Amino acid sequence: MSKNRLIPMVGGTVACALSIGFFMQRGETAAPRDLLAPLPSPIQQMVLEPSGAVLDVDDTVSMGFQNVALTSIMPTFAVPTLPNPKPQDVGLNGFIVEPMALPTTPSDPDMPQLGCAVTATATPGPMASVDLAVSAPCSGNERLTIHHSGMMFTDVTDQNGQLSITVPALTVRAVFIIAFSDGKGSVALTNVPDLYSYDRVVLQWGGNSGFQIHAREFGAAYGENGHVWSGMTTATLGNGGSVTRLGDPDTLAPQLAEIYTFPSGTSKRSGTVALSVEAEVTAENCGRDISAQSLELHNSQALRSRDLVLSVPNCAAIGDFLVLNNLVQDLTIAAR
Repeated sequence: MSKNRLIPMVGGTVACALSIGFFMQRGETAAPRDLLAPLPSPIQQMVLEPSGAVLDVDDTVSMGFQNVALTSIMPTFAVPTLPNPKPQDVGLNGFIVEPMALPTTPSDPDMPQLGCAVTATATPGPMASVDLAVSAPCSGNERLTIHHSGMMFTDVTDQNGQLSITVPALTVRAVFIIAFSDGKGSVALTNVPDLYSYDRVVLQWGGNSGFQIHAREFGAAYGENGHVWSGMTTATLGNGGSVTRLGDPDTLAPQLAEIYTFPSGTSKRSGTVALSVEAEVTAENCGRDISAQSLELHNSQALRSRDLVLSVPNCAAIGDFLVLNNLVQDLTIAAR
């Protein structure tokens, strides 16, 4: 395979209260003092009819020296008709009390529903891997995140809420945490007794950063048999290594991982496996800083992690590859 390759310098590692206010607005109606007497209630004010018949606008009133039309001395206003208060609406002091609606408790959207539990099972698989099965009947076509010993990747259930994947294990006592965005999830665990028969290197990152992990086994050149990466179209000969890619790149804010596995405990050859991390310059990452993390498991040693931040050249370099030869440790293999 032909590639233009650049070798950059790599930088260092990086590592409600909900309040509700109530507002009550009360209107007061102004009326002539001679006809209306305001009630002293601080809650509601009523307008009472004057005794006797209600005057029409054409009626007159005697003022001692002449009869004057009522409309000439006061504005026309409508006298409201008040409903008879119900017994429960009358307060201790005899005033009308506005009924107050009692607040209702909203339903809890997180209340468990029958048949909606999230379950997960883990079963040991070949080459120190785990067959992981997730069932979430009420979460079809939903994004979820899977965590395992520092490795993290996102995937999507099918329309029935099912997901089945094979994950290379990183610990003998393998624990997997499945988490959905709504807080639901599950835990699965199993034992992987043959883990230490394999060397394993993980490269993980977020977004479409274009990272790849490449292994050139026993002196193989790029494109030759023994060059192992996720874009391989043919299997390697003999008992060589393999690369597993995990995560769905089409999810929102995807988390992706590539894992290189070599069967060091059963190798028929001695020599070196040269490992490198590469990043293609694309329209999505050009001119930006991108980050990744490696996890390494060698010779039954404890899992080791390392972070990196890489400055990608500007968009004039689209199609080129950045090669980092020292981010992960090469493997030294002894024949068994």
